Amino acid sequence: MEPSKVPAPFLKPYNPTEQEPQMLELWEKSGYANPDVCVEKGVTKPDAEAYSIVLPPPNVTGTLHMGHAAMLAIEDILIRYHRMRGYKTLWLPGTDSAAIATQSKVETDIYKAEKKTRHDLGREELLRRIGEFTEESKATIINQTKKMGSSLDWSRYAYTMDEKRYAAVMEAFVRMYEAGLIYRGDRIVNWDPKLQTTVSDDEIERVEETTPFYYFQYGPFVIGTVRPETKFGDKYLVVHPDDARYKEYTHGQKIDLEWINGPITATVIKDEAANMEVGSGAMTITPAHSGIDFEIATRHGLDIERVIDDRGILLPIAGEFAGQHIKKARPLIVEKLKNKGLLVKIDEKYTNNLATNGRGGGVIEPQIKRQWFIAVNKEIAFPDGKKMTLKERMREAVDSKQTEIMPERFDKVYRHWIDNLRDWCISRQIWFGHRIPAWFKGDEVKVSITSPGEGWTQDEDTLDTWFSSGLWTFSTLGWPEETADLKTYHPTAVLETGYDILFFWVARMILMSTFLRGEVPFKKVYLHGLVRDGQGRKMSKSLGNIIDPLTMVEKYGADAARLSLIIGASMGNDVKLSEDRVRGYKHFANKIWNIARFVLENQHDSGAAPSTLQSKVDGRLIEADKVLIVEAQKVAEEVSADIDKFRLDLAADAIYHFVWDRFAAEIIEQSKEILKGDDKRASASRSRALHEILLISLKLLHPFMPFVTEAVWQQLPKKDLPAGRQGVDLLMVAPWPTGGQTG
Repeated sequence: MEPSKVPAPFLKPYNPTEQEPQMLELWEKSGYANPDVCVEKGVTKPDAEAYSIVLPPPNVTGTLHMGHAAMLAIEDILIRYHRMRGYKTLWLPGTDSAAIATQSKVETDIYKAEKKTRHDLGREELLRRIGEFTEESKATIINQTKKMGSSLDWSRYAYTMDEKRYAAVMEAFVRMYEAGLIYRGDRIVNWDPKLQTTVSDDEIERVEETTPFYYFQYGPFVIGTVRPETKFGDKYLVVHPDDARYKEYTHGQKIDLEWINGPITATVIKDEAANMEVGSGAMTITPAHSGIDFEIATRHGLDIERVIDDRGILLPIAGEFAGQHIKKARPLIVEKLKNKGLLVKIDEKYTNNLATNGRGGGVIEPQIKRQWFIAVNKEIAFPDGKKMTLKERMREAVDSKQTEIMPERFDKVYRHWIDNLRDWCISRQIWFGHRIPAWFKGDEVKVSITSPGEGWTQDEDTLDTWFSSGLWTFSTLGWPEETADLKTYHPTAVLETGYDILFFWVARMILMSTFLRGEVPFKKVYLHGLVRDGQGRKMSKSLGNIIDPLTMVEKYGADAARLSLIIGASMGNDVKLSEDRVRGYKHFANKIWNIARFVLENQHDSGAAPSTLQSKVDGRLIEADKVLIVEAQKVAEEVSADIDKFRLDLAADAIYHFVWDRFAAEIIEQSKEILKGDDKRASASRSRALHEILLISLKLLHPFMPFVTEAVWQQLPKKDLPAGRQGVDLLMVAPWPTGGQTG
C-alpha cells in the first residue's frame, strides 16, 4: 500500500478526544456487550461456557473516583479477554442507593436552601426529592463509567431500589424471618446522634485523632478511659480470672468506694474479656454504651443503665451534669474528679481511633435499641439439606474452595472476621430505602410483603443498604424467579472489589446466597489494592492530592488512565499513581498508532495477510519471518497464562514491553532496510509478518487499551481480516490469538 493510500486518520497523530467517542458509539450500536447478541450474530457459540461478573454498584451519591476506575479497568480486562476467547460473557451493570449517604446529602442540601428538615417536608415529599437527585446522579455516573471503556451490558442495568430489586429484598426478608434467622430485639447498636439512626458495622469509619487518655482511682484500682462522661453508670469492675494482681478479689465481691457523684458500691466481675496486658488490667464497664461491655453484662446478668440519650445528652444518672451534651460536660467531669483527688494522670498524646459514620460523618454513640437483627449463630437447614449456622456456612464456602479469595493471604483475614461476627443489625431509622415488611397492631407483629389488613401499621424503619447489596449477584439476574439468566450466569465467575470491603460486602453476599440459593455467589474473589498518590499517601481533599480519573481521561485518554492503574498493581497491593505516570502511557497509545501506520504504509498488496502458519502460508514467508511470528505467539501464550492467573499486571507489562521494546524498537527498525531492498520475496514476506504481528499485538492489547486498538482495527483493510472471519467488524469480538493462530 502506498503512503498516499494510508487511511486518512493515520495522517495525523492519535487523538483520544476525537477517537474515543467514535469507538464508544461503535461498541454500543453493535450490541456485542450483550451475550445474547453475540450468540445471535454468530460470534459466540450457543453452548459456549458462561463467564459472568456483576459490577460492584457505585453509589448514586458520588462521581467516579480512582478506586472505581481501577475496578472498571480490571473487570473490563477480564470481560474483554473472555469474550474474545469465545465465552458467553456477561458483565452486568448497576448502581446502589447508598441510602444513609443519599438521604443525608439531600437533607443537608434542603436545609441549606430552605431551612427545613425532613419532618417539615414529610416522608412522601422527601422521597420524591431524593428520587430526583438519584436519577440525576445515576445518569452522571453511568456516563462516566462508559467513558472508561467499560463494555457492560446496559440492557440488563439494575438499581438497588428499582421494582425488581425491591421485590427480591422483600422476598429475602420474609424467607429469612420465617426460617427464624431474622428477629427483633434489644441489643447494643452503632447509633449516630446526628442522623438519628443505627449504622452498620460495615459503615463505621475509624478516624485517627490525638485525644487525652485519663487514668482515675476507682477504689483500690486504677482504670483508664478516653470517655469519662460514660462513667456515671460504671458500678462493675472487671478483671481477668488469671490476673495474679487481683487474686485476692473474688467474683461478685462488693467494694465501697468514692466516685463522681459520691459513694457507690462496686461489684468485682472476673471475665476473660479483661486484657491483662493493657494498663492495670482492670476496667469498669458501661454496658449501655459499649459493645464489649454489653456482652460482658449479658454473660453475667448485670444491670444495664443508660447514661447518654439519643442526642448525646447526659441523663439524670449524671446528677449535676444531667442535660449537658457529652462534649461540653467532659472537661467539667474531669475537673470534678481531679478536685476529689481521683485523677491519677492524663496522657495528652493518646492516639484514639474514633468511630464515625462513614456515610454521614456523625460520631458513633453505642446505644441499646430495639431493632431487627440477623442471627448468625443460630443453626438452620439450608436449601441443600445441610444444617449449620450462617457463620459456619460463610466459613465453609471459603474453606471448601467453593469461593477462592485472591490473594490467598486474605483467607485468614476473612476467617478471623467471620469468627468474630456478631448478629447483624439490619434496621435503619431513615426514610429512604427498602421499608421493612413488618406490621404492627398493638403488641402483635406480622411479617408479610403486603398489609395483613385494616388496623395494621407498617414499620417506619428501612433496611440496611448492605442487606439489598448482599443479594446483588442473584437479584440482578432475576431472583426470586428462576430465570434463564440465573441458571446460566450464577454463581458468577468472579467478584472483583477493593480489599477494604472484603468482610462487609463479600461476606454478606456469601451469607445471603448460601441461604437463599444454596450456592456461593461467586467462584473467585479478586481483591485489588487502594490507589494512592505518587508518594504512597491515601488520596484526600485535605492533602489536595486527589487525581480525578475523568480529568485524566480528558487530558490523556482512557487507555492511558487504564494502563496506569494496571501495570505495577499486583493483586491486593496498593498502586502509586501520578499524572506523569498517566501521561507516559499516552505516549504508548501514540506508539501503537504509529506502528500501525508504518505497517499499513508498507503493506504488500498481493492478497490477504496470513492467519496461521499452516503449509499453505509457509510458502509466502521466509524462515526468519516465521520465527518472528512464533515469537509474537509465544508472547500471546504468556499474556494468556498471566490473565488466567489474575496477574493482569504481568500480562500488561509483557505486551507493553513486547510492543514498544521489541516490535517497534527492534523488529520494525530492522525491517526498514528489508522493505526498501530489491529482494521482492523478502520484502513481501516481511510485510506479511509485520501485519501478522500487528494483529496479534492489537488483540493482546485490546482488553487493556480498547480504544486505540479498536481505532486501529477499524482502519485495517477489510480484505486483510483473517480467513473466515470477514464478518468480525469489531476487535472486541475478534478471536483471541491462541495455538499459533490469530483468528
